[in-house]
Amino acid sequence: MSADAFDFDELMLDIESRMEMAVDALKKEFAGLRTGRASVGLLEPIQAEVYGALTPLKQVGSIGVPEPRMLSVQVWDKGAVKAVEKAIRDSGLGLNPVVDGQTVRVPIPPLTEERRRELSKIAGKYAEQSRVSVRNARRDGMEALKKAEKDGAVSKDDHHQFSEDIQKMTDKTIKQVDDIFTAKEQEIMQV
Repeated sequence: MSADAFDFDELMLDIESRMEMAVDALKKEFAGLRTGRASVGLLEPIQAEVYGALTPLKQVGSIGVPEPRMLSVQVWDKGAVKAVEKAIRDSGLGLNPVVDGQTVRVPIPPLTEERRRELSKIAGKYAEQSRVSVRNARRDGMEALKKAEKDGAVSKDDHHQFSEDIQKMTDKTIKQVDDIFTAKEQEIMQV
């Protein structure tokens, strides 16, 4: 077997990094899902139009959590306060910001049962997208293995062993996605 033509460790690192990116993306998506508790992650994806350019809120001011059901954005430039308020109001998160000088206060209303179910479905979609990304990484790895075996760089036995290793990594990552989703779902449904 000419192992130098095919580097299984490099393939595994590539697959692992792609799977980790899928999990990280899921965590970011979940940070933006409102659960009735104030979280800085809720406002981070929002961008305000400041000086003609869309700018993330964290680059326009400092985001804080003064109370469990309140977020605040301390806007650094007085001229950007209205743009920040408008961006939060138009974000589709159902938030109603209040301007207080250079601070934009964002009360977090309690979630209705209907809204909780809706958020749970959205979380489920995010989790499924993450699972699909993980499976795509596995598929690409398996195809690389098949090609390596066909080219004679990997023996049939090694191909079988490497396939099992890739599948174990896939199963572990899918379980991680499922665990993150379950925790988020419980957080959303908690009254």
